[in-house]
Amino acid sequence: MIAPTLLGHVGAVSGAAISVRQFEGVASGIAIIGGRSYRVGQVGSFVRIPQGYHDLYGIIAEVGATATPEAAENLSSRGERWITVQLVGEIVETAFERGISQYPAINDEVHLVTEEDLARIYGIAEEGQVVIGSLAGAESIPVHVDLDRLVTRHSAVLGSTGSGKSTTIASLLRAIVHSPDGSSNFPSTRILLLDIHGEYATSLKKIAHVFRVSPAEDEKPLFIPYWATDTTEMLAFMMGKLSDPAFAAITDKILSKKLQLAKGGKYDGIDVNSLTFDTPLPFSLKQLWFDLIDPEIKTWNENTQLTSAIEKPGNAEKLVHPVYPLPGPGGAKPFANKTGVLSVRRQLDQMRSRLLDRQYDFMLHPGDWEPALNDEAKKDLPELLESWLGADKPISILDLSGIPSGVLHHLVGGILNILYEALFWGREAGEGGRQRPLLVVMEEAHRYLGKDADGPAKAMVQRIVKEGRKFGVGAMIVSQRPSEIDDTILSQCGTFIALRLSNTGDRGKVQSALPDSLSGLMDSLPVLRTGEAIITGEAAKLPIRCRITLPPEGARPSSEDPSVSQAWAKPKAQEDYVNLSGPWRAQNPKWKRSKKGK
Repeated sequence: MIAPTLLGHVGAVSGAAISVRQFEGVASGIAIIGGRSYRVGQVGSFVRIPQGYHDLYGIIAEVGATATPEAAENLSSRGERWITVQLVGEIVETAFERGISQYPAINDEVHLVTEEDLARIYGIAEEGQVVIGSLAGAESIPVHVDLDRLVTRHSAVLGSTGSGKSTTIASLLRAIVHSPDGSSNFPSTRILLLDIHGEYATSLKKIAHVFRVSPAEDEKPLFIPYWATDTTEMLAFMMGKLSDPAFAAITDKILSKKLQLAKGGKYDGIDVNSLTFDTPLPFSLKQLWFDLIDPEIKTWNENTQLTSAIEKPGNAEKLVHPVYPLPGPGGAKPFANKTGVLSVRRQLDQMRSRLLDRQYDFMLHPGDWEPALNDEAKKDLPELLESWLGADKPISILDLSGIPSGVLHHLVGGILNILYEALFWGREAGEGGRQRPLLVVMEEAHRYLGKDADGPAKAMVQRIVKEGRKFGVGAMIVSQRPSEIDDTILSQCGTFIALRLSNTGDRGKVQSALPDSLSGLMDSLPVLRTGEAIITGEAAKLPIRCRITLPPEGARPSSEDPSVSQAWAKPKAQEDYVNLSGPWRAQNPKWKRSKKGK
């Protein structure tokens, strides 16, 4: 008796690719098996090839004339009744394993895969897995991903605008933190999300602390102390291009300030013999500017430089430089200073401008982390790291929506530098990355990880994806333009969650980076439904088309499209456009006019 699941017979075998001659008895495109209807020969669907005591499984990659083997002897064996299948795994006894131990023979039977077969592959929940959705073709079967491999081997969530990236991220993070029944899966979860557009505060507020430049009542202020970031990059941002002698002299001054502070014995872990200008110790930028500007403008009453010609002393705290009379013409007094001059007046003017620009306060005037003129700060690195990594909620959202775009790559680089260096050097401690790993989710990654980008963000992410696995730091890259992301970074991502991608270049980039050469499956990327994804790589047992579970109403990112027809159908109400200018000036979408201003 012919099994109702019979699809065809093996006609050719070429490595992991096999050609299947469709069974003539399959007359229509639908088969009824066990009361359920199954589409026959769908690209991306599974087939089963019995091999005695175990079964081989493959994914349909091509159907029809293009799948016909080149070696077909005559026209009668050619046509539209051929299917190309990529072998992907096997079930030995009861356990599914990726990879195959033997190849099928010519004329072996090839069967449709039923829901019972799929349940044997995907339905078994193993330790360390999270449910993120259901099979697109069998929604009763949950899709699990391996959390260990998702984090340590890095991942990428890619999809065009409107494909459901933000909803996928919110759903995935919620699934990691909570089971469907609301219980805590992993109580020591540690995730940090870089939110470029301010989309996630509402959707994840119950399980996350939100840090924002202009915080609302239930949010915390975002501070990134400049002295904890890479000093070379910080000086480049503050002063622009410096000559080598000037850079060496300025970093010597910074080292001297840090050395003086370290001798006080207040800071743990400091060895004055190994101290460098990059050691994360506070130092005052205001005092540094004041110390550097004075030699540039100083004049003397004598050519021997004995008596200063100063008229007003200046004020480092208020960034007011001393006042000296201009050098006299020829050999007349006052005389120009010749000691400690670095010829960096233009760079110091830029540095002062940066310090006075209020939009950079989160970094250059970081609240209690800002050092006084004597280089001491009220709060130190432990308090900063604890607020980001040790809070009572498993997720920390750094809302960067109020950050000037020109400083974004410096800022992201600074944040990642703080996180990675702390977890790298503290890897053996209970709070370190090996004992309690960290997942860093980077939204809109193409904005600072582009191929042509040359900044601290790209350098730090490259370091994380290359080395982070060993020290408990995982990266999740989220982007709508994978073709613009640096090749090194994308190639290190072990798991891909690919939503709808319309652009040919973006699809090609994803396909070339995938570990599974299933071009037919990837060809379905342009026609995926919103919230539907192809998941492949380390964290997935097999490449799979998945319907991502939607978060509940009221817990979705604020990135959904507005309803134009409904909005325009409403009667026009009285409007006050201060409600547009106020939030713009405040750099805070939640800004409200005070009662005094009414």
